[in-house]
Amino acid sequence: MITVLIVDDQPLQRFGFRMLLESVPDTLVAGEAATGSEAVRQAADLRPDVVLMDVRMPGMDGIEATRRIVANGGRSRVLVLTTFDLDEYAHAALRVGASGFLLKDARPEELLAGIRAVAAGDAIIAPALTRRLLDAYVHHLPGRTRDPQVSPELRSLTDREREILVAVGRGWTNAEIAERLTLSESTVKTHVGRVLAKIGARDRIQAVILAYDLELTRPNTSSALDR
Repeated sequence: MITVLIVDDQPLQRFGFRMLLESVPDTLVAGEAATGSEAVRQAADLRPDVVLMDVRMPGMDGIEATRRIVANGGRSRVLVLTTFDLDEYAHAALRVGASGFLLKDARPEELLAGIRAVAAGDAIIAPALTRRLLDAYVHHLPGRTRDPQVSPELRSLTDREREILVAVGRGWTNAEIAERLTLSESTVKTHVGRVLAKIGARDRIQAVILAYDLELTRPNTSSALDR
């Protein structure tokens, strides 16, 4: 059973989400919140598996609420809902620790699949879509603040694990990484898991963001694997 906290300032929107979640046997609505501050409090009290987070709310918005929920170190993972494709708010949410995002006009089965994926510890954005998202907004990001030569995250990686991080940063799937690096998919999966653990990333999305921050990969250019 996956417990879900619904966060949205629109009562009808919360009602619709509740009806959908109550229509399937493997999800349970743990609670509802209409503001970001209320979401932070309820996430701490209820410890839901997934927080279904709206972005635009009065007072504390969904970005700040996500940051606080993630910073608290609890079990809850945040799935952000956005209004527009490639919304800049979605990128901001991913940077503060959200495990993915969906559009508010997603089909019911897509939303349910996303909730299940996030609850299982996966990022719900396909790697290629993650790449396009970051490509679209890279020019709005602050300048690089970390030098890859002195990065503690990179120092902890073996040469092979660094290759894996660069490949993840390029948006490659495990199958693509296996093919291009001549590895088995099971070996790639093991490497990815170790890389995420060593760099302290919750999921592949956070690994992609780190690769961008360290300029291991850049938009619309070849990566370090090609140099």
